[in-house]
Amino acid sequence: MADLDHLINRVDALLDRLERFVPAAPPATDWSAPAFYWRPGATGGHLQAINKPHHIPLEALQNVEQQKAAVLRNTAQFAAGKPANNVLLTGSRGTGKSTLIKACWYAHKDTVKLIEIDKPDLTSLGELLQQITDRPERFIVYCDDLSFEEGEHHYKALKSALDGSICAPGDNVLFYATSNRRHILPHRMSENLETTQENGEIRPGDSIEEKTSLAERFGLWLSFYPFRQEEYLAAARFWIEDMGGTWDDEMRAAALRWTMTRGSRSGRVAWQFARDTIGALGL
Repeated sequence: MADLDHLINRVDALLDRLERFVPAAPPATDWSAPAFYWRPGATGGHLQAINKPHHIPLEALQNVEQQKAAVLRNTAQFAAGKPANNVLLTGSRGTGKSTLIKACWYAHKDTVKLIEIDKPDLTSLGELLQQITDRPERFIVYCDDLSFEEGEHHYKALKSALDGSICAPGDNVLFYATSNRRHILPHRMSENLETTQENGEIRPGDSIEEKTSLAERFGLWLSFYPFRQEEYLAAARFWIEDMGGTWDDEMRAAALRWTMTRGSRSGRVAWQFARDTIGALGL
């Protein structure tokens, strides 16, 4: 009996040690949350609820009226259960691409939920879609800064999910993404040498066709351009006044000096200028 008790104690100790290395089961999803962050895991990914999502009003987005109207209309169609397109926003940094997506979603947050997924986690996109495709809610799956380098293959999971897989995402799912690259994947000068001419027609090579095929799976494709000086000043004025400051000639000159330290003009730079200036005045 003593030997048996000793053996049982050793087995219990061994089981305790093994339990430390067994991954915990993913937590249950709080479907009442307005937004989620996708967290992949060894025992299955889960949706982490975000009950206080980042919100910037639509009027804060300056100089992108056409893009704003297009994304807002597309989101309204989706929220109403009508046909809508996947959205890709490309172009200059700091011009409001990701902010526009979040602002347009927030305008319809009562009927559409937002799920953010990081680029490296796109390999588990199929698992995410399995969890939400049959749900009664409507979802926008959002990926920021969607660009890939040579040798990265995460984009293939996204390309298949958008259009090409035998198991298509449900009607309750759309994909919104931003990228600083127009075609998401890098293009090399050497790839132009693959282009051929047949009967007077230019035929791109296989490498270029492969790299453009992902971007073309987004039905709504909008470009963002660098701000001109007056557009930048309009954004700076909005943020200064929104934060309780006064816009005058001295503030205008300060805003222009600020761009010299950054080497660019954009909505992000205007927002950073306002935060620095109003914060300093508050001291």
